[in-house]
Amino acid sequence: MTTLRNRVQLIGKLGFDPELLEFNNSKKVKFSMATNEIYYQDGNKREETQWHNIIAWGKLAENVKKYLVKGNEVAITGKLTSRSYNDKEGTKKYITEIVMSDMVMLSSNKNDD
Repeated sequence: MTTLRNRVQLIGKLGFDPELLEFNNSKKVKFSMATNEIYYQDGNKREETQWHNIIAWGKLAENVKKYLVKGNEVAITGKLTSRSYNDKEGTKKYITEIVMSDMVMLSSNKNDD
């Protein structure tokens, strides 16, 4: 039951090719993912897109970089995290990310819809 306390599951498409970063002996990949919600309001079809910042570490990061490209549809599982940092001007910025723990590829290339 403890794994349900902070669990995120999303299905969406990558907004850009994953970027691989290396820190000492570990690898991290980051990418954005769009999820779409379709609903009807006053008889009109509406679509709302949400963008999510996704990161993965280690072997999973290597697999993401190897197999995923912009436009791929993927299902991910992970946990929600928040952090802060100071930008170049010294202004404190806040960011929310999903640390991915698992993925299922739903399309194999960027031309799949």
